[in-house]
Amino acid sequence: MIEVKVPELAESITEGTISEWLIKVGDKVEKGDNLVELETDKVNIEVSAENNGVIKELLKEPGDNVEVGEIIAYLGDASEEGSSSEQSSDESDEKAEAKKQGKEQHEEAKSEQDSSSQAAPEASEEKSGNGRTVASPSARKLARELGVDLDKVQTQDPYGRVRPDDVKAHADSGKKAQEAPKQEKKPEKQTEKSAPSKDEFNGKPVERVKMSRRRQTIAKRLVEVQHTAAMLTTFNEVDMTAVMDLRKRRKDKFLEDNDVKLGFMSFFTKAVVGALKKYPRLNAEIQDKEMVLKKFYDIGIAVGSEEGLVVPVVRDADKLSFAGIEGEISELAKKARDNKLSLDQLQGGSFTITNGGIFGSMLSTPILNAPQVGILGMHKIQWRPMAIDQDRMENRPMMYIALSYDHRIVDGSEAVSFLAKIKDLLEDPEQLLLEG
Repeated sequence: MIEVKVPELAESITEGTISEWLIKVGDKVEKGDNLVELETDKVNIEVSAENNGVIKELLKEPGDNVEVGEIIAYLGDASEEGSSSEQSSDESDEKAEAKKQGKEQHEEAKSEQDSSSQAAPEASEEKSGNGRTVASPSARKLARELGVDLDKVQTQDPYGRVRPDDVKAHADSGKKAQEAPKQEKKPEKQTEKSAPSKDEFNGKPVERVKMSRRRQTIAKRLVEVQHTAAMLTTFNEVDMTAVMDLRKRRKDKFLEDNDVKLGFMSFFTKAVVGALKKYPRLNAEIQDKEMVLKKFYDIGIAVGSEEGLVVPVVRDADKLSFAGIEGEISELAKKARDNKLSLDQLQGGSFTITNGGIFGSMLSTPILNAPQVGILGMHKIQWRPMAIDQDRMENRPMMYIALSYDHRIVDGSEAVSFLAKIKDLLEDPEQLLLEG
C-alpha cells in the first residue's frame, strides 16, 4: 500500500482543510493526476498522485483539517488490482454456494419477523470493524448535513457499507414518523425543553454557516493588525477630469495595441510608486526594533472573491508600462475569481491598493495588510460642483482617496504629503511618464 500524504504547502502554511475529493475508492490514477483539493489560509491547492495505482481507502472527509505530512489516503499497486478482483470474485462465488447449501434451511426456519429484527444488528457488526460505521465519504457528508446517526442506518449493501441512498432513506423514514406526533402535540409545544432553542434569537429563524478556513484567517489577521499597529487614516480628494479625458482619448488605441483595456488601476499604481519613491517609509515594515525600508515596489491589488478578499501582488510595478500593469492586474483578478492563484502570487507585497469604489463606496478607512505599513483606498467617482476659482463653479468627477498607515514609523506630515503627491500625479497624469 502506498501512503498519500499532505505535501509541503508553503513556508508559512502547515495545515489545510479537505475541500473536495476528486476521486473515489476504486478509481485508477496515474502519476500527476489530481486527487484532492485542499483549502489553505490563502489559496486552494490540488494534491496530485506521486505514483500510479488504484485508490484503496480515503482516510479523511470534506471539512476535515489535515497537517503537512499527514496520511490522507492509501493507494494500491495497479498490478494488484487484477488479482484482488479475481480473489473477490472467488469469495463471492463461495459465499453464494454456501448460501445455497447451508443457509437455506436456517433462513426457512426463521420467521420473517425474526429475520427483520436481526438484520440491523448483523449489518452493524459488519459495518464496524473497530466500533466505527463503515460508510463512503459522500454518505458521511450527507449524514452530517441531515443530522443522521450512521450507527442507526440500515444498509442493503452485502458488506455492510453505508451508501448515500441508505442515509437518505433513513432520514425520510424518520421524518415521516415524526410528522404525525408533531401535529397531534401542537397545542402542547410550549415546554421547557423547547425554550433553549429560542433563547438566543427569541424564536426568530436563523441559519448557521461555518466560516471557511480562509474567512477565519482573514478575520484573525484583521483583528491582529488593529491590536498591534498604531493605525491612522488620512483623506484627500482627487479631480479625475484629466485621467478620464486621457482614457477617453486613448482607450481604443490602447486596446488595439495591447489587447488589454486601459483602466484606472494603472494610473493609481504608477502614482503610488511615484509617491513611495519620495516617501520610502510607507514602503517598509517593522521587524523587532528595526525599520526595513524596501527598495522594490511589489504592489498588492485587493480583489474580492467568493471566499473573501485576497491580495495578489504585481511584482516590480515600477518597471512595468501601463499595459504591463493592466495585463498583470487583469490576469491576477481572473485567477482570483477562478480560485487559481498560487501562493507565490499572494506573498511579499510592499504596499496595497484597494478599490471600494467598484462596489459604490464613497468613503472608507481601509485596514492595513500586515506587515505592510500603508494601504491606499480608492472610492467611487462622483460628479460634484467644485469651485474653480472665486468666480466659477463646475461639475467635476471627484474621488475621495484614503491612506491608512502605521503611525509607529510614519509621521502624520509624511502620510498627508504622500497622499497629496498621489493627488498631484493623478490630476496631471503626464507626470507619471516622467517619474523615474
